[in-house]
Amino acid sequence: MIVLGLILLVVGFLTGISILWTIGIILLVIGVILAILGATGRAVGGRRYWY
Repeated sequence: MIVLGLILLVVGFLTGISILWTIGIILLVIGVILAILGATGRAVGGRRYWY
């Protein structure tokens, strides 16, 4: 999710499409939050591990 957010940020910046920029930021933030929660050992969405 973090990688997809970064890709959308870059594509949105290069093309000037603001909706891609916005979606990229949202995906990046959600991905970072899930990564932090997973690193601390908390269960996210009822699962302790995401494969």
